[in-house]
Amino acid sequence: MGGALLASRLAWGQARRVAVVALFAGEEEDDQPAAQPFFDELRRRGWVEGTNIDYERAYGRGTREYMEGLAKSAASREPDLIYASTATIALAVLKETRSVPVVFTSASDPVASGLVASLRAPGRNATGAYQSAGDGLRRRMQLVGQIIPDLKRVGLVLDRRATEAARQRRLHQEAVRTLPGVHLSVSEFTNFEAVAKVLANFRREGVQAVFLSPSVTLLGRRRDVAETAMRNRLPLVAHRLEWAEAGALLTYGPDVSDALRRSAAIADRVLRGAKPGETPVEQAKRFELIVNKRSAMALGLAVPDDVLKAADRVIE
Repeated sequence: MGGALLASRLAWGQARRVAVVALFAGEEEDDQPAAQPFFDELRRRGWVEGTNIDYERAYGRGTREYMEGLAKSAASREPDLIYASTATIALAVLKETRSVPVVFTSASDPVASGLVASLRAPGRNATGAYQSAGDGLRRRMQLVGQIIPDLKRVGLVLDRRATEAARQRRLHQEAVRTLPGVHLSVSEFTNFEAVAKVLANFRREGVQAVFLSPSVTLLGRRRDVAETAMRNRLPLVAHRLEWAEAGALLTYGPDVSDALRRSAAIADRVLRGAKPGETPVEQAKRFELIVNKRSAMALGLAVPDDVLKAADRVIE
């Protein structure tokens, strides 16, 4: 019954003339330019805002509680589709609806995080694209070792409430073993207010670089995190370009733009009648290295020429 109702509501030609997409991101600035490839790809596929599609944008201010309230509100309005920019947001939406189609872009394994039953056959009302933040972690470690030759201790800021917290801890523990003599300090948090204390403690412990695990809370407050880290003279290392733009020393990971375009292509198919549960999840394949040379100079670090030459983008 529910599947028939969903197919009927989404069938092209039977749906409302203007499709309504509720869009959730970490904070308002995520819309432009971070999420722009999503909108651009949908427009390329014929979806023109104000003509045949309307976006209901919602921003969680970097807090799960606020985002959960927005998810409940959006689900009750039953838009044609809900787009979630992170796994945490997608899970919050899925708690509120089993019928409204959900398309996500995730930095977590969607199977491990419980978003879908499998990549080939999601099986629920959600599908999308993902870029595994764990991919490229060893390369991030190696890059930090090149920039800080006397590296002895690195830190990991771990969001205890993130969907892959345990896996991220294990992956970082494995990756740091590729750097002989380097020790990993792990500090967990549940509320953002604790992050400043975490970074101050890292400074006292002699941590020389701080790795950031995927977290909607951290991403939503990334500029605050970057400013606090800079005051503590701590280079930040992450997996998404938004962190480099906010002031992290470097980011290396799957190209978020690639994942966003893949999510938009999937959203296009769903809006035209495809069932999310039968639409395979796609994985972003392209990696990119972003180096913030301005932050390096402020921290008194000299980035080797070979690292700069390998970068897809250097922020001067």
